[in-house]
This record gives sequence, C-alpha cells and structure tokens, in this order.
Amino acid sequence: MTFETLASALAASSSADIAMHRDFLASAHPADIAEFLEDKEADVDWQVLDLLSLGKQAEVLGYFKRHEQVALARSAPRARLAAIVTQMDPDDRADLFNALTDDEQEALLPALAQAEREDIRRLAAYENGTAGAIMTSDYAVLSPQLTARQALDTLRREAPDKETIYRAYVVDPDRKLLGAVRLQDLILANPRTPVDAIMRRETHAVDVSVDQESVAREVARYDLVAMPVVDRDGRIVGIITHDDVLDVLTEEATEDFHKSGSVGELAQTVGHATIMMLYRARVIWLVLLVFGNIFSGAGIAHFEDIIATHMALLFFLPLLIASGGNAGAQASTLTIRAMATGEVELSHLGRLLGREVMVAGLLGLTMAVAIFGIGYWRGGADIALVVAIAMIIIVLVGSLIGMTLPFVLTRVGFDPATASGPLVTSIADIAGVLIYLGTAQLVLF
Repeated sequence: MTFETLASALAASSSADIAMHRDFLASAHPADIAEFLEDKEADVDWQVLDLLSLGKQAEVLGYFKRHEQVALARSAPRARLAAIVTQMDPDDRADLFNALTDDEQEALLPALAQAEREDIRRLAAYENGTAGAIMTSDYAVLSPQLTARQALDTLRREAPDKETIYRAYVVDPDRKLLGAVRLQDLILANPRTPVDAIMRRETHAVDVSVDQESVAREVARYDLVAMPVVDRDGRIVGIITHDDVLDVLTEEATEDFHKSGSVGELAQTVGHATIMMLYRARVIWLVLLVFGNIFSGAGIAHFEDIIATHMALLFFLPLLIASGGNAGAQASTLTIRAMATGEVELSHLGRLLGREVMVAGLLGLTMAVAIFGIGYWRGGADIALVVAIAMIIIVLVGSLIGMTLPFVLTRVGFDPATASGPLVTSIADIAGVLIYLGTAQLVLF
C-alpha cells in the first residue's frame, strides 16, 4: 500500500478501504503523513488521523505547518484536542497554543491536566525569538551522587518520557546546573563511578532571554545534540535540541531572504499568504524606493546641458548605473552573510574597508578597460575617457556603500539584512548618476 492508494480511497469516500491502510500508516513516518495531508480539508485529516494511535496523532500534528495546525485544532472537539495536545512535545504544544486566539486558549486550558497546563503557560510566556520560546521541558536530569549504574537505571525509566537521553544534565537539589554527562560515557564507565566524576562541567548553557539566532550559532559551533537553557539563577529550565535549531536556521534564513528583497514580515508562508498579506509586505519598501529614486531624476535634470551637448552620454547611463548597483549588491550580500554567521563583527569594519577598496578598485579598473573600446566607438576619445573614469569610481563607491551599510544599520540597532539589494541599488543609482554626469562635466567642459 502507498499514499497514492490511500488518496484513491479518500477520493472514493470508502471507509472500509481507508481502514485497510491502518497498518501502512502505523509504519509510515509522521512527517510523510503530514506532507500527504497538507492542504486537505479537516474532515479528511481526521479520517486519516483516526487510524493512528493518540501518540502518533500528536507526532503528525507536530509536523503540520502552523496554519494547518491551527485549522485542525479549531475543527476538533475540546476534549479530543486536549488529548492530542497532551501527547505533543512540550515545545510544539506551546507553539500551537501561542498560535490560538485568547478565547481558544482559555477554552483549551481547563481541558488539560494541571501539569500540562502549567507547562504550556510557562513555555508560552517567553518572548518570541528567544531561547525560552524554542526550548522543551522534556530533558533528563541526574544527581551528582549517583553511580554510573544508578544513572543508567534512572535514564532507562525516564527514556519513554524524554525527548533525548543522549545527554543528561547534572543538577543540585535546587536544580542548579552543575554539568552534563553523555550516555556513552555512562555506559563505558565503571558501574561504581559517581556521576560527579564522569560529567563535564562545561555545558555551553544559555540564558532564557538569549536570541534564538545566537543559540543556533552556538549549537552549530560546538556540534551539540542539545543545549541547556538556564534562568538568571543558573537553574535549568529546558533544553534546545538540534531539530529545533534547524527550524530556527530555516526561519532566520527565510526572514533574511525576504529582507534582502525588501519584503516585510509575512504571517503565512508565500504559498498560503493572501493577496493583501503579500501586498502589505511589499508595498511600503517599493513606495519608499520610488521616492528615493526621484533623486536620480533630479541628478539627470541638473546636468541637462551636458547631456544635450553630448547625447552619446545617455547610451552609457543605464550601463554605469547598473554596474554600481550590481557591485553594491554583491558587497552587501557577502557582508550580510558574514555577519549572520558571526564571521565578521563591527570591530572588523576598518580592516574590511581597506580590503574592499582594493578589490573594488580592481573590479572597476577591469570593467573600465572592457567598456573603453565601446565608449571610443560611440563618442570618441573624450566620451571613452569619461565612461572609463566614471566606471572605476562608480564601482568603487557602489561596493563601499554595499559593504558599509550593513555595519551602519547594525550600529543603529537595525537588522543588517535590511541593507537589501533594492536598497543598496537605489542608493548606488543616485550616486552613479551624480558621479557619471559630474565626471562628464569636468572632463568635457
């Protein structure tokens, strides 16, 4: 049996045929089931979910996109939704809870057991985008006085209810984090060795308020399976696992891509966003850039006399402006990505500035040589000289704009990704017009 035959059974609305897929669905991965149910009606989703155990229903729901989770939650009776939410991973159910309206949240909470209710409230209270908002409360803890054998017995009992036991966290009676111990080290140690002698005291723990992007970088830097999260008193309150980090990296990369195209924040994915959502996300920057480009027109108007005298200049105007914008976009892309990965910081600006001057100078000189012959053919030696000189300066200025703008935005508290291609290109266009026509006036007059 396959998902194709299941789709056929669903299309035929045959309950008997659908039920025949119970064993197939039991062995299928929850992510594959969630992908199969993507964009299907809620009643179809429930027909399939009814064939699964409660625990697997929760797993499948955890793989749904957020808007699909919310739609399915709204179509379920409160008791049934509460039963599934109880089985979900703590971080997943907290995310779903935050996506519901206040009225829906108030309706759901009384149907949950007190432990789950308090856990959801605690996890949902952390500010979005912080370590606390993406952590899970399913983690294994050990006492430093336990022996390796006792620790393994403890983990064996706790394993079914924990997200991971590959790394357990050693705490004192007040739950202050003392260290971490790997499952591998416990297995290989002498059974009578105390955990205190096996554990590693460096845990790379982060505070609950740390930005999620910083957490993702730390996990990637140290190749961690999980990272503990502590409160201001050093007490462990949760862990962030590698799968949560992958979600963060995907989310942050998507956000940076949108900003690089001067697109505002989207509440939905592009495939499910409404016309008005897409309009609002794009219109503000486009209108601002339109008014910004008025300066380019004003620059051209200022040099009307030189243009009227040497019409050949117009032929090279789009080419030179585009070259400056392209060079700036390249420089900003390299800088923004380096800043996002932590490779460069504000303190590196001076060193990078000197290197960019050399690189951009070589690029501009190469492009000037490439265009000189066309300039000579179109307008003679004087026009060729103007075009070549302007090309060098425009590429140099455009590159410096693209490289420095992310640093400037970071310095004033903005996301460096805001130094997007359209923004850099618009600024470089204005500079390009002024440089080109100003050079022409100096050389030709």
